Amino acid sequence: MDALRSIGVIARALDSISNIEFRDVDLTRGQYLYLVRIVETPGIIQEQLVNQLKVDRATVARSVAKLCKQGFVEKHPDPQNAKRQRLYATEAGKQAYEPIRRENQYSLNMATQHMSPEQIATLEQLLTQMCDNVDHDWQFVKNGGKRQY
Repeated sequence: MDALRSIGVIARALDSISNIEFRDVDLTRGQYLYLVRIVETPGIIQEQLVNQLKVDRATVARSVAKLCKQGFVEKHPDPQNAKRQRLYATEAGKQAYEPIRRENQYSLNMATQHMSPEQIATLEQLLTQMCDNVDHDWQFVKNGGKRQY
């Protein structure tokens, strides 16, 4: 199995687990990803979520709107740019974040068990490099480019 397939299997398995386990905090499919970024980066804007999560603007807008409607997130106007809204977690959002943070740590520990600290550091370095490489293509295609295979 090549590296991208392995990464995909891991991502889908953990996403599936999270979607099941976070139902009790009223977070539906993938919403936890947005909430985590908003809690960990108070004042983040939607365009930053687009770039961090590598999803389209419409998907981010729908997910953020739903988190606002559920009372997990609030939008506040940016004092420097009236067109931009800054996102902040409410108290309910911060409370919903805690089990997500614990699950993330548990999943990380489980996924890296039997690895030495050196192996984990190498893995993190390699995955960071892969993310940087993919980001270049993602930005290119997102801006209308067509990759040459």
